[in-house]
Amino acid sequence: MNTIAEHIADFLKEYPPFDNLTFQELSDIATNIRVLNLEKHAVLFQINDLLHDSFYVVASGVINLTTIADAEETIINKCHEGDIFGLRPFFAKNNYMMTAKAREESIVYAIPIAVFRPFVANNSDVLNFLLENFAINSRHAKDNVNSNGKLISDTAFYVDQQSEMQYIQSLAYNNSPLTTESNRIIKDVAILMTESMVDNIVICEKNNPIGIVTNADLSSKIATGRYPITETIDKIMSSPVVTVIENVSLAEAQLLMLKNNVTHLCVTKDGTSKSAVKGIISEHDLIVAQASNPGVLIKEIKRSQLPKDLKQIRDRLSDLIQNSIQKNIPISHISNIASEINLAIIKRAVELSILDLGSPPARFAWLSIGSQGRKEQLLLTDQDSILIFEDVAPEKYREVKDYFLRLAKRTTSILEKVGYEYCPNGHMGSNMLWCKSLTDWTKQYNSWMNTPGENSNDLSSIFFDYEIVFGEPKIEEVIENVIFKNAVNNTLFFDFLGNDALKRNSPLSFFKKFIVEEEGPHKTKFDIKTRALMPLIDAARLLILNANIKGIKNTYLRFKQLAITDSKNAEIYLSCAEAFLTLSKFRTVEGLKNDDSGQYINLREMSKTDKEKLKNALTPMKDLEELIKSKFQLTQFS
Repeated sequence: MNTIAEHIADFLKEYPPFDNLTFQELSDIATNIRVLNLEKHAVLFQINDLLHDSFYVVASGVINLTTIADAEETIINKCHEGDIFGLRPFFAKNNYMMTAKAREESIVYAIPIAVFRPFVANNSDVLNFLLENFAINSRHAKDNVNSNGKLISDTAFYVDQQSEMQYIQSLAYNNSPLTTESNRIIKDVAILMTESMVDNIVICEKNNPIGIVTNADLSSKIATGRYPITETIDKIMSSPVVTVIENVSLAEAQLLMLKNNVTHLCVTKDGTSKSAVKGIISEHDLIVAQASNPGVLIKEIKRSQLPKDLKQIRDRLSDLIQNSIQKNIPISHISNIASEINLAIIKRAVELSILDLGSPPARFAWLSIGSQGRKEQLLLTDQDSILIFEDVAPEKYREVKDYFLRLAKRTTSILEKVGYEYCPNGHMGSNMLWCKSLTDWTKQYNSWMNTPGENSNDLSSIFFDYEIVFGEPKIEEVIENVIFKNAVNNTLFFDFLGNDALKRNSPLSFFKKFIVEEEGPHKTKFDIKTRALMPLIDAARLLILNANIKGIKNTYLRFKQLAITDSKNAEIYLSCAEAFLTLSKFRTVEGLKNDDSGQYINLREMSKTDKEKLKNALTPMKDLEELIKSKFQLTQFS
């Protein structure tokens, strides 16, 4: 091996995923690597460029990855020494969706994909790293800020996220494959394939796959006269078969087909040819899977005519969420995708209601509040909403309100059929208390914020987490302006909100033991919603309102923004942001496992490692509590 290749191999072995390979494997790779010297501002590839035959590793310097958001070039990642980028050719066939530009003089290693692919297919740790890196688009969350110090908006990532997540989700495939024995006559097998209308058949021995025959084999080996049609099928079968485990992802299947130059994969019980056949994956299945991405789900939502259609799509979203979690896609990315689909479902429910009732008599806005208003609704929890209609003449008020109440009741009924339960507290637009004119809503928020003690019975903090789903955006803007105008120097309101944020029971005892439910149906379980997530949600809302920061409703992004604007306490905020994601993932996994809200965690079923991870996620809460006590005068409502 030459000196340069040896130097490259020495460098690569220090960084993932190359640290999962042997030095000999790295040496083989290094001899094929091209070394690129980039001047400052040099562009390696840009948006819409044809895909290269290599991916890249930064040897020195910094490479900025940028995309276009709101007509401006926005940095979505800064790749430093040892970082990999440009993985799109591994998993996708469309052109680059971002630009790679040298921020300073840099050296980049170009690794040919054809050389590296065998090491990926044979090493699951390497493959998983590439999949996660490709889906995340950024391993450095702290760098997800633009040049103005502001967090990149969700929309800057959304299009790319939905296109990447399709490669992570599990495939749908034929789970009743056609099988036969090796001693069957080719003619009989061909007739069987024709009658069954399939293009492949798996050759088995004691139900274990030993080969496969496709239409291509029949064309190339029988139609050409190489073999007579009276031979046994084992003479023309392709063997051994390429096998995979169940729940294989699109990306994994695509890589294996490319590596082995095959058009079909055999799904077996344990992923090897030594276990029973469970299914067959074809190239056609890959094409279908690439159409079954979040963008397609939203298109289907827009075409839906019945609640049952929306329910089927919401069920598919649950599958997508579960598969994404299993593939270790960051929960923040999953939330962004799920929220867009949830919003599309709610919007369609409103549209279907309008189609039934006729055109609205006035402009209005349907706002989701609570978890969906924060874009944090991963599970099928209850629905929370308000309806605001524009001011109308007094003599028309009753008629207009009656229409919108009917609209709201029809909409919430549709959503209930989809699977979103009615809010037990009645926080829905179908409740006459929460369906009213813009002036009445302005008075409502003025009352809540200026005399909180007198109106605390109906003041729920979820009314300060909202997202417009349907209607006139200017109505939402008016409400936002009312809230932030009332928040200025409003010590009484923040006194109330601060006490509300600290009223939750502690998640851990003095001896650092989980405090669990002592009685009732959830006895001995840990209430992760009330004791862990809600304190973080309430604190983030309190602090973001106090900082007069508009437009950020998501708890994770609120903490990230607070870390930028209040750098003195940045460490606390960043710890809380990561804690929120960890806790959200625990709740989502629990909810998907039990088909419920995931509020109560069964600690007895958790591994020691997960218990420790859960406990560590609770540690920033004490610092957050002390920060709130130091920032606000928590006196009157204490």
